[in-house]
Amino acid sequence: MEEIKTNQYPFFIPNLKIHGEIIAAAISGILILIAWVLSSRIDYALWVSLLIASFLIGGFAKAKEGITETYKTKQLNVELLMIIAAIGAASIGYWAEGAILIFIFSLSGALESYTENKNKNELQSLMQLQPETATLLNGEVAAIDQLKPGDQITVKTGERIPADGFIVKGHTTVDESALSGESIPISKESGDEVFAGTVNLSGSLQIEINTLPTETMFQKIIELVQNAHEERSPSQQFIEKFEGLYVKIVLLTVAVMMFLPHYLFGWTWTDTVYRAMILLVVASPCALIASIMPATLSAISNGARQGILFKGGVYVEALAKLDAVALDKTGTLTKGEPVVVDYFINQGQDTAYLANIIYMMESESIHPLAQAMKNWADEHRKIQREITASVQHHNGRGLSAGVDDDYWMIGNAEMVGKQEADKFLQTFTTQEQATTNIFVKRSKKIIAVFLLKDTLRQDAVEAIQELHGLGLRTIMLTGDNQATAESIAQEAGITEFHANCLPEDKVNYLKQLKQQKQQTAMIGDGVNDAPALATANIGVAMGTGSDIALETANVVLMKNNLAKMVNAICLSKKMNAIIKQNIIFSLAVISILIASNFLQIINMPLGVIGHEGSTILVILNGLRMLKGN
Repeated sequence: MEEIKTNQYPFFIPNLKIHGEIIAAAISGILILIAWVLSSRIDYALWVSLLIASFLIGGFAKAKEGITETYKTKQLNVELLMIIAAIGAASIGYWAEGAILIFIFSLSGALESYTENKNKNELQSLMQLQPETATLLNGEVAAIDQLKPGDQITVKTGERIPADGFIVKGHTTVDESALSGESIPISKESGDEVFAGTVNLSGSLQIEINTLPTETMFQKIIELVQNAHEERSPSQQFIEKFEGLYVKIVLLTVAVMMFLPHYLFGWTWTDTVYRAMILLVVASPCALIASIMPATLSAISNGARQGILFKGGVYVEALAKLDAVALDKTGTLTKGEPVVVDYFINQGQDTAYLANIIYMMESESIHPLAQAMKNWADEHRKIQREITASVQHHNGRGLSAGVDDDYWMIGNAEMVGKQEADKFLQTFTTQEQATTNIFVKRSKKIIAVFLLKDTLRQDAVEAIQELHGLGLRTIMLTGDNQATAESIAQEAGITEFHANCLPEDKVNYLKQLKQQKQQTAMIGDGVNDAPALATANIGVAMGTGSDIALETANVVLMKNNLAKMVNAICLSKKMNAIIKQNIIFSLAVISILIASNFLQIINMPLGVIGHEGSTILVILNGLRMLKGN
């Protein structure tokens, strides 16, 4: 990625480049004002010279842009229309009107450039959040691009974390708002993952890097936003294709208007050419062209600030047209981390001793169920003496070990004996079908059963309700069994679900929705979700999902916050509403101005102000997307 350098020039040079168009437009306007104030005090030649200077200064950038673009694409454009109109007005003696046209056109162009620059500046600000150096354990300061996985660095209180990794030593709270859009700091301790660009708020940390600097989550965000700015929405693509044809039609109509009214209505040649020039101005589609891009770029930047990453304007636009949202269960609706929700231990058993045994044995496994059992045991054990034993792994079933003259088994029903397990469960009156059962067998007798369950995310229920409130159909697609799927769907408020889904089953169901003309978004996070994300009209990945899911998706919700999906849809709806307002307004203004010109109601200055003023208004309306939803 190209490094942004800010120290190559004096401080005013970059600003001069960025705001050059605004400065040129301002100078052009000042020259027009001087010519108007001094019109009765100076001779005609000096007055015209001031206006010619206004022409050249205000119109140079747009004239160069129009000629260069026409040469490259072999297509006429709006910039050429304006230049031709200004020269035409001057050619029949309307120097002031032509200069005013150039001034307002350059001002509206400068405002549009300002919109694009603002989005680029926001991206530059985002890039500058990642430190350029990191401090190694030996105190040496190294450049970020020299770091590699396995290196260990130190980060002091108040410093930004320079690279992705996990905490080796220390505990703190981290401000991750730059990545997720969430303002509430998150507690982190040894073993927790941290990300580049986030701020260490309290406590020094020792971090081991686990990702190359070019592949951090922060860099992925920057690349996604950069690519999104370059991607054109369908509406923008249509307008850009339409522009060339429209310009040709306008020029042809103007050519006819320069002759026909003289013979048909008896207009003078001056009036005929003057009205043709006004038509050239008011019929130009400047406002129509500016109706979409500023709003789209602003929406993408707004989303990035909220932790919603769009991979292009096409996806911002499409979200508002959704009919249904399909969701994976694990990692999307649920945390993807099973926990012990209930347990039953035979009377006469020492719970603390049992917890010690479970903790010792489950510490030998990295399975998610083992971690859940270990977490329960850690809360209930009392370390009176160290228990050691040789633990055996039984793949897909559980663990076994010999401790204190007893043979212990921790595992599923198949591990401890199916019939005995079913019989033991009959005494456990609060058994739930939608849980995973882990049994503990001591010697030849089952003494305990633990019910484990993947729990819903706190934001999932509220997000589902809000999606329903937007009139969207929600469907859960999961590989879990029917009982588990039904339980989670009921908790989340989802009425439609499909269980026991393999990746191809999810794809086939999404294809059925497409055949039903349903515009569908698929939300997932795992490798197995990638085919479904690619099949859906819009693929949405959770931010901490697998690399393949993030790569395949069209939209990324940072930090696994499902509520961001609601924000993304609301953002899309607002953007589409603003674009629709802009298009209707710009077409109405063009129609009114053309009709007024044929009726000889307006003159050149009013035509210029009406047309270019409408362009400025639609750009300002699009900039509203930078704030709020």
